[in-house]
Amino acid sequence: MQGMRTVLAVALAGAVGALARWGLGAWFGHRFPSFPWGTMVINVSGSFILGVMFAVLVERNIGSATLRVALMTGLMGAYTTFSTFSLETFRLFEDGATGLAMANIGFSVVLGLLAVWLGVVSGRAVA
Repeated sequence: MQGMRTVLAVALAGAVGALARWGLGAWFGHRFPSFPWGTMVINVSGSFILGVMFAVLVERNIGSATLRVALMTGLMGAYTTFSTFSLETFRLFEDGATGLAMANIGFSVVLGLLAVWLGVVSGRAVA
């Protein structure tokens, strides 16, 4: 019974994460079509949120194991977009936009790491 509850929780949270990713990606894509800002914003915000979740849920052992796996694996796993980032970067290289491709790599990695760190620090600072 617990195993099925966990599967359903991950699936439902994953659906929410996927819809959030799609909505935010589409919003940015329509407004800024020349650079994959949506993917970068999703990856950076996802890194921050995952950092907060780690510091609050895992380090403090808050919530059930089902809640933690639903949020951290289901929600955030569906929300973050590394495979999309990789494809968009490849396409920028393929289109000859080497500078934009390198900017996407640099900003995404550096801002993602910074966001995880800020998320962990923020999560640890909470109560």
